[in-house]
Amino acid sequence: MGLSDILTQIESGNEEEIRMRLFEYNTENSKTFAFDCGEEDARIKLCQGLLTVLRQSVQPQCQSTCLETMRILSRDKRVLGPVATRDGILTLSGLARITLPDAEVEPLEDVKSTAEERVVVEALKCLCNVIFNSVAAQQVGADVRLAQGICAHLRLSSSMHHEVGLFSLRLLFLLSALRQDVRGRLCKETGAVGLLTGVLEHTLDVCWAGPYEVTPPDPLAPPVPREKSEQVMETLKALFNITLSDTSDEDNYHQLRRVAAILRHILMLRTETEEKTEEAHSHAINLLSNLPVCCLDVLIDVPLQGGREEYGGKNLDVVQILVDFMEKRIDKGVNYKEGLTPVLSLMTEGSRYHREIRRYLKAKVLPPLKDVKERPEIGTTVRNKLVRLMTHVDMGVKQGAAEFLFVLCKESVDNLLKYTGYGNAAGLLVARGLLAGGRGETEYSADEDSDTEEYKSAKPFINPITGHIEEPMPNPIEDMTEEQKEYEAQKLANMIGELSRQQLIRPMGVRKDGSLAPLEEAIRTCRVADSSDSDSD
Repeated sequence: MGLSDILTQIESGNEEEIRMRLFEYNTENSKTFAFDCGEEDARIKLCQGLLTVLRQSVQPQCQSTCLETMRILSRDKRVLGPVATRDGILTLSGLARITLPDAEVEPLEDVKSTAEERVVVEALKCLCNVIFNSVAAQQVGADVRLAQGICAHLRLSSSMHHEVGLFSLRLLFLLSALRQDVRGRLCKETGAVGLLTGVLEHTLDVCWAGPYEVTPPDPLAPPVPREKSEQVMETLKALFNITLSDTSDEDNYHQLRRVAAILRHILMLRTETEEKTEEAHSHAINLLSNLPVCCLDVLIDVPLQGGREEYGGKNLDVVQILVDFMEKRIDKGVNYKEGLTPVLSLMTEGSRYHREIRRYLKAKVLPPLKDVKERPEIGTTVRNKLVRLMTHVDMGVKQGAAEFLFVLCKESVDNLLKYTGYGNAAGLLVARGLLAGGRGETEYSADEDSDTEEYKSAKPFINPITGHIEEPMPNPIEDMTEEQKEYEAQKLANMIGELSRQQLIRPMGVRKDGSLAPLEEAIRTCRVADSSDSDSD
């Protein structure tokens, strides 16, 4: 079906002919995502013609067909000029039944049939594509306060059809992801956090057992259906964007703690497939990472379900789920940046400020050492896997793993070296200025870890660089004469000097504060400090 024939039919104004021609075009191009540059002008004219038809009083079947064509065309960023305008966005918003603040165009009446519902869904899909692909449309969406209109739409339509709710939430996610100013207004003016919390409650049939405790799911209950899990994930994504704004207002803490309680509930649920369960858990973890750390006590303080006496009566079930999630992401070995760092960050902050979480994770991740014959990075335990990440090529992953282990060691350099070896920990120690030893800045409880008898007996033989017992190496200079030793030492010094003069290497030293500096500066600083210490009046 040629675009010129379609444009001719649109100009003729015959509604049925328009619908039939567009239906054929849609069938042929439903899977098309790459378009011919030679027909770009024709597609722009088709977008203009479609908007003209959609502004007229045509039947819902014709409207939905036009919108489907618009959705296909909106995959091409180059033809969105006519749609990415105030009139274009207002037309699509009206067909989606979104009431915009101060808009000249009123939305159509409430949905009364399946055909009209199809129109709403297609209009929402078009808006999602146009907003995603056009910066101009994003600006118009912010100007007409489209996100606020969606919130009003969600607030008034608690029983909306699945696809209507799903694409309304997706549109809200896109607007809040692409526009920082929209995020701020949603957080501070629209009450979007409370609104989306209500969407989660309604979707999951949440029953509250206390101010911040959700009645636990029945272990024999069927998994969360696909439609509900999809809506939950879109809601979590939108909430993640909105909570990127400043949520430190004390008035928000009550609401955010309720969000944390629902997120705990989601982490305890399972969906129809293991893959979708992991995806839902990933979105829940991302959102938890945005919440103030003081809200994380909600994860372990669940009186109705009870807790473990050795951890002060706290319930650590959800923390174990985080450990399992982390280990599964490590084992996959891909996309560490987005898939692993959020859960590492969440557990690090939780351990830093909540003693019970740290103690539990320490027992699971860094149990007392017994066998130290292998390097810390060799093996299949969680500790081995995390230590391997301490030398990962991605800086964020490397720092995340190292910081997590450091916090589990109560930010003690000696404890960290015991579990990882100096070589693996060097990057963190350099960044923290702790090469000379010591502790981080966070204050921890005074309880001390006790070493096993096996570790105590092996400790004198452990190589501190590698973190394990090494077989004795032959001494390469054992059979040399003193003259040979002096010759080799002088040869090595000359080689280092030559490399230094060519600036291929730069000898470094350690200042008294544990930070690195060029060797000359480090020596000079230490001499000055020593001379000042020895001065007396």
